[in-house]
Amino acid sequence: MDHLALAVSDQARSIRFYERYFGFEAEPEPREDGVYILHDAAGFSLALGQIAEPVVLPPFFHFGRGAESSEDVRAFRDRVAADGLEIVDWWDEADYVSVKFRDPDGYVIEVGWEPR
Repeated sequence: MDHLALAVSDQARSIRFYERYFGFEAEPEPREDGVYILHDAAGFSLALGQIAEPVVLPPFFHFGRGAESSEDVRAFRDRVAADGLEIVDWWDEADYVSVKFRDPDGYVIEVGWEPR
């Protein structure tokens, strides 16, 4: 998978969020349909389309990104906690470290590590 499209309630806020926490860079202008495309260093594209309705998802829905080390996940968890983001779940075991937290629209994002 190399891209994901998300419905968001405030594109500018979501752009700032994904730039700050995941290093995405937004294209300077939206596409004709108003969707902004963001890219990361790994070549992943994130499309953010603004909607007026609230985003409603099933409880199990989430998406994630792997981290290089367990220490990276712990540092990331400390960062999002210090920034006041809602942490949904936290695992810290010898063979699995993961933090799940919410973005501004309530999407659950997981940053995790497990040995290869």
